[in-house]
Amino acid sequence: MLKRLRVLLAGAGVLAASTIPAFSQGTLRIGMTAADVPLTTGQPDQGFEGYRFAGYTIYDALVNWDLSKADVLADIKPGLATEWKPVEGNPKKWVFTLRKGVKFHDGTDFNADVVIWNLDKLLNDKSPQFDPKQIAQARGRIPTLIGYRKIDDYAVELETRVVNALFPYDMSYIFYSSPANWEKQGKDWAKVGLNPVGTGPFKVDRVVPRERMELSRFDGYWDKARVPKLDKLLLFPMPEAATRTAALLSGQVDWIEVPAPDALPRLKQGGMNIVTNKYPHNWAYQPSMVEGSPWTDLRVRKAANLAIDRAGIKKLVGDMAIESKGHVYPGHPWFGSPTFDIKYDPEAAKKLLKEAGYGPNNKPKIKIAISTSGSGQMLPLPMNEYVQENLNAVGFDCTFEVMEWNALVTFGFQPVTGEAAKKAGTNAINISRAFPDPYSGFTRLMHGDYVPPKGANWGILKDAKLDEMIDKVHNSFDKAEQTKALQAVHSYAVDQALWIWVVHDLNPRAMSPKVKGFVQSQSWFQDLTPISMQ
Repeated sequence: MLKRLRVLLAGAGVLAASTIPAFSQGTLRIGMTAADVPLTTGQPDQGFEGYRFAGYTIYDALVNWDLSKADVLADIKPGLATEWKPVEGNPKKWVFTLRKGVKFHDGTDFNADVVIWNLDKLLNDKSPQFDPKQIAQARGRIPTLIGYRKIDDYAVELETRVVNALFPYDMSYIFYSSPANWEKQGKDWAKVGLNPVGTGPFKVDRVVPRERMELSRFDGYWDKARVPKLDKLLLFPMPEAATRTAALLSGQVDWIEVPAPDALPRLKQGGMNIVTNKYPHNWAYQPSMVEGSPWTDLRVRKAANLAIDRAGIKKLVGDMAIESKGHVYPGHPWFGSPTFDIKYDPEAAKKLLKEAGYGPNNKPKIKIAISTSGSGQMLPLPMNEYVQENLNAVGFDCTFEVMEWNALVTFGFQPVTGEAAKKAGTNAINISRAFPDPYSGFTRLMHGDYVPPKGANWGILKDAKLDEMIDKVHNSFDKAEQTKALQAVHSYAVDQALWIWVVHDLNPRAMSPKVKGFVQSQSWFQDLTPISMQ
């Protein structure tokens, strides 16, 4: 059994004072949940926390996210491209019109040649700038992109393998780094990682692996409304909740991701602000659907969903969660009308396991790959321990394979039939998933064509009816038709209990009252440019 997390402010192992240097009042210091500084070369690792702090800070995509509002779901907006549209008569081709006047942090120009160079670094293994580390992070985000060409200095044509009405969302995850800087760093991506150059609102001053990253305002940022108010932004890896909490209370940082729930009263008493919002998040278990897995039986999947005391999980995390009723939360535009009611009913769970042929001497053995930290992972050790107790109480034999967060992300780059999962003996994985767009929420996770490394269908779910329903979403260029199709997809997924859903995060952050101007959007990503320190 995993030991429950306890916040011990005394002796919590807070970073030494010398580790966190003193800066001016215009400096924001953030304690991340990551164990290391995210990859800075252009395609971050560390999941979407990496995108939040080493992606949309340093870089831009052709398509950015509008993170300016707290009361609506975040959606895409023009970034390095001012507009995009499919080619008339051939919807597999898209023309992106590029923004003029954009400068990299090193003063060089952004244009069509830069776009082609950056796509080559990901998709052309014959190009000198090809980077396996970056494509490992990006491959699952652009599975339909098969071709690209320059039209003129400020227009490019991108081609998809199939008709993909959602393609602009895919391009929000691809960032553009400076070719000139790569040349300057001796064509060495490791050196670029220590001296990255993008077009984003913050530029990197210093990277100290496993210790910190220092950024400062880029006064030449192209979007004048989003030039940062901060002078500096400092990011510190702090995977332990106790360490983050103690660092905030001691004044060593100004903001922490995922405060420990039992420390919330102490933080509030200390004058800290606790900021939350619902957002497209899913804390669940993705099961193996290959032959021989107990999860292939619908009764077993339903039993697991009915065995979990979500109200107890919610209490465990200080009420910073929404109890799951499916892949998306009730009230979300895609929720639809599922008939399977996901609730806490252990007796019904026991009955289902018995009907499936299981009993005290023949328990379904499940081993779940989980992490020790990670922002979207919430508090994975105590939460997983709680679920373990629930599952074992109704007749499961549940154990874990525990690893560091980024290791779990890498583990998920191979399917359940890969060497990593076979060696660990796992038949489920607990990676919190994003659904800011339909591809991220359903296609890459549930469509039979998107098994890793092409997508994130880790459990190799193969359901022809579901695939057809998802394809309908991708072929619908009308937003209302897309939404109706997504409601059908979600209803079917819930009724088939394709995953074991637990909670949706409320994205809690704790911050000093000195932090002003932050708007917590309904997104995994957040805009740090409006923030000031007072």
